[in-house]
Amino acid sequence: MATKKQGKNNKRKQAIIRLVIMALILICVNILASYFHAGLDLTKENRFTLSGSTKKMLRNMQEVAVIDVYLKGKLPADLQRIQESVREELASFKDVAGNKIIYRFSDPFEGKNENEQKQIARDLQMKGIELMSLPSKEEEGYSVKVCFPYALLQYNGREMPISLLENAQGKSRSEQATYASALLEYKFASAINLLSKPIKPSIGYLYGNGEDLSIHSVDMLATLNANYKLDSLNLSRLIHISNAYDVIIINQPTVPFTEPDKLKIDQYIMRGGHVLWAVNTMNASMDSLSRGLQKFLAVENGLNLDDQLFKYGARINADLIEDKQCVPIPVMTTAGKPNLYDWVYFPRINPTGDHPIVRNMDFIIGGFTNSIDTITAGGIKSTVLLQTSKYSRTSSSPVTVSFTKINYPGRIENFNKPYRPVAVLLEGKFQSLYKNRLARSYLYTLDSLHEPFKPACDTQGSMIITSIGNVFQNDFSTKEGPMQLGYYKYTGDHFANKDFLLNCIEYLTDHTGILEARSKDVKMRLLDKGRAIEEKTQWQWINIAVPIAIVLVFASCYFFFRKRRYEVKTIKTAKNV
Repeated sequence: MATKKQGKNNKRKQAIIRLVIMALILICVNILASYFHAGLDLTKENRFTLSGSTKKMLRNMQEVAVIDVYLKGKLPADLQRIQESVREELASFKDVAGNKIIYRFSDPFEGKNENEQKQIARDLQMKGIELMSLPSKEEEGYSVKVCFPYALLQYNGREMPISLLENAQGKSRSEQATYASALLEYKFASAINLLSKPIKPSIGYLYGNGEDLSIHSVDMLATLNANYKLDSLNLSRLIHISNAYDVIIINQPTVPFTEPDKLKIDQYIMRGGHVLWAVNTMNASMDSLSRGLQKFLAVENGLNLDDQLFKYGARINADLIEDKQCVPIPVMTTAGKPNLYDWVYFPRINPTGDHPIVRNMDFIIGGFTNSIDTITAGGIKSTVLLQTSKYSRTSSSPVTVSFTKINYPGRIENFNKPYRPVAVLLEGKFQSLYKNRLARSYLYTLDSLHEPFKPACDTQGSMIITSIGNVFQNDFSTKEGPMQLGYYKYTGDHFANKDFLLNCIEYLTDHTGILEARSKDVKMRLLDKGRAIEEKTQWQWINIAVPIAIVLVFASCYFFFRKRRYEVKTIKTAKNV
């Protein structure tokens, strides 16, 4: 009896020891799992795989990046999806950067009274973080939820807000959430990369040839000044353009360029400089129609840039594009009320290219726009970034612009010049316009500056040319003042003009390749509703029966091998006896 009791106690102790060991193993596994994160990306578009340039940047981080994500609490389903996507993306960042990435989720309004919430909202707004109100359906009815769909990145002694949402036109809220998730890697990586630079890249904004410096360029200049070191440069008063500027911008000039000024731009490019050209060759403006005229004649500006751009590999044509895919303008009716009518001269450009500058980008709004031809130039690679829709056409200068286009827009079969380029990227070793044709007086000027004339680039250069009218100009309201770049006040739509501007500048100034993260595409895989209804019973049986069958198979195998093992032991014991 004592022996049996002792045996039972030993078995009980062994069972307890096994349970304790199992609990310790589980605790250790969970602790290790909190520090180490591993996974296998089986998605077709590599949704959970960071790009090579992002990994390289994260491995080279010198400081700790602290990321506060203001998405927490009870949120609508679409924001919960974005919240989970942000969590997964930052976990992937932490896997590569280790302790150099710290992130936390919080609700700024949690536990705060009304006055404290107002002060918090004002403080966050000063940092570029806007409050968002969302209708929410609950059991008691509809209510309004407020949240901050932003993250605040603190790195290298500076901070930057990161918007987690995208206002994608023509997409449902679910599609917008998917669209926003596709851009998360780029947004966080780009922000860390920008803040990691001890000195901001320098941008020179040229003026002196009628470039826009009015109230319509306020948001463009403010946006650039927030992320870069921005200087305005009077081209006519400069002896030369310093290559301390990473990029120069030539935005909507209206006055012809002189040969000395063109030489300054040319030699800046030959010495490795980069240029963003926003040039329109036609003198066309809605101001003429707003003064009561029913039509006006659009003619060439005569900017004297044709030969220079041609030498680099592009030609901006003296024409105006008419596009069926366009935005409306208000027109007063006989009743004295304005109605909106499609205006074919204001194209709505849909970025469809695969280049990182325009990949996953929403529509871009344009004013009077010219078409661009790419020219074969030795060693120059041209990439079309933006183009018109399938239903577009061009009218060569001079062009009569008339309100009759509203009442008689033309038959769709007459819009027979589809996909006309309106923005191109040129890359390569550019040849100087003044090679073998430089005037002696210019040569003396260069020599006095101790800058010998360069007939060609020594290294790979790049420039972006766009002919979209007013592409970088913001609208204006007498009540609200300057509006955001890309906001169209007549419809209330937000276009991606600002994203296009920033992507162009980032591509021209940064050569780490972070922009390639924009190429990630997260696709929605929706259920086939018809097939789901038709095969409903079949899949219900599969979901119920298959797990039970798997358990029964494992249980049968377990009992079979257990029984066989004990039978073998019994036979051996009997033989020994």
